Amino acid sequence: MANWKLKHCCNHEQIVFLIFLGVCSVVILALWRTVLLMPFKLITVFLHEASHAVACKLTGGHVEGMQIHADEGGATHTRGGVYWFILPAGYLGSSFWGMMLILASTDLITARIAAACLAVALLVVLFVAKNWTLRGLCIGFIIFLVLVWVLQETTKIRILRYIILFIGVMNSLFSVYDIYGDLISRRVAASDAEKFAEVCTCCSGVGWGVIWGFISFLFLCAATYLGMVILSS
Repeated sequence: MANWKLKHCCNHEQIVFLIFLGVCSVVILALWRTVLLMPFKLITVFLHEASHAVACKLTGGHVEGMQIHADEGGATHTRGGVYWFILPAGYLGSSFWGMMLILASTDLITARIAAACLAVALLVVLFVAKNWTLRGLCIGFIIFLVLVWVLQETTKIRILRYIILFIGVMNSLFSVYDIYGDLISRRVAASDAEKFAEVCTCCSGVGWGVIWGFISFLFLCAATYLGMVILSS
């Protein structure tokens, strides 16, 4: 039975989970502006744009294409759908996927499922990609996931769960960090929050950014708590 109150915390698995989550957070923030994290940052941009696409399809729209650029920018071209639902889906969606990946990392079976789903998503997007940066990202990361999977199954290098956890933390932090970068440290008029403020005028772009950032942070907190509960079982 799940230990929802986390009594008698913490067992070995919980300690490893917390330590690795903390190490991932520190490493990601410390190396954020370096080329070392570029492939993983582009994956977070991919999940951000994919979330726009999913929101568009869910509201009856049509996805005309996706782009991801080497400067970590991206765009999803849609037609129709519910605009006020599609716009916040990028940041909130990537935070949600981050939470799900963190939770998936708590067990090898769910980590395998998460890796397979991510590979399938990359394969699907490969056929609607509008530029070679996105195509290269899809092909490169599919190969990377396959290699990690092979190492997991055939050698003593068992890192699949930790790779999934790292990608999950990266997505969770990306939303908060990118919102801060686009709306606080510098104002980007074309940001999702600024566009959303034109539709929902009760808040400014910065206001919506703060709200989305707070929700993203709650997703990370929920992922940490639920992960601890799962590992207590």
